[in-house]
Amino acid sequence: MADQEPNGPVMLPVQRQDWILAEIERAGGARITQLAEQLGVSEMTVRRDIDALARQGLIKKVYGGATAPARSTSDEPGFEVKSHRELAAKDQIGAVAATLIQPSTTVAVSAGTTTYASAVHLARIPGLTVVTNSVRVADYLHAHGDPSQTVLLTGGVRTPSDALVGPTAVQTISGLHVDALLLGVHGMDPAAGFTTPNLMEAEMNRAMVAATSRLIVLADHTKWGVVGLCAMARLADASVLVSDEGLSAEARDVLSTAVGELILGGPGEGIGLPGQTAVTRRTADSPATC
Repeated sequence: MADQEPNGPVMLPVQRQDWILAEIERAGGARITQLAEQLGVSEMTVRRDIDALARQGLIKKVYGGATAPARSTSDEPGFEVKSHRELAAKDQIGAVAATLIQPSTTVAVSAGTTTYASAVHLARIPGLTVVTNSVRVADYLHAHGDPSQTVLLTGGVRTPSDALVGPTAVQTISGLHVDALLLGVHGMDPAAGFTTPNLMEAEMNRAMVAATSRLIVLADHTKWGVVGLCAMARLADASVLVSDEGLSAEARDVLSTAVGELILGGPGEGIGLPGQTAVTRRTADSPATC
């Protein structure tokens, strides 16, 4: 049964758990009594939600509450775990990204849950040729894409994020030239740039970056300040960075001078109609390599 926030709408368990996870990640931890009061639900309900999140490895249970688990640069959550995070922001980002892609062009799409969210919107664009190392993206476009689209799925070894990587995948993309690349990232940082915890995925993504002159990075606000094991590109390499309105003022200031264009997707009047604000200043950024 769904619970209800004070003076707010009914929340389903998955929505409530997303809210709890976001609050714990923001603050580093939270007490059960605090969460119950903020959500307007019973402490027992919050305990069940915390148990569910802890079983997925998303939080660490402690006496009276929960904390965010310690992360290393090589931690790599699987696709299913990441697919439950920041759903609204990812859909807004995906909708904005699709407006940057013209019909009858060639676009590469990297693996990840944010780029997968963009597939819903890319599916409506006629004449696209899509090159991807994401099994999920390829499957979605095959089932729901415009009949005039062509989808090329690279071969390779599958990673926890459902990316196809390795020599076969790199060889496939290295021989191509695409009009734009939609790149998902694990983290973005002023010094480290755009990073991933997976060495082979980094190699594949660097090959995708080299295959285009227009790099469009898709990253929600939770990726700011996160550093993965291996860098894929500098901030300055991004022609466009699409994020969401949860991005902090500090991050906006840094990114607006580092990337070619910063676009923040906001709530729209239905899927595919996001609000947007754009900042277009640019300066160079320092590289980081693996």
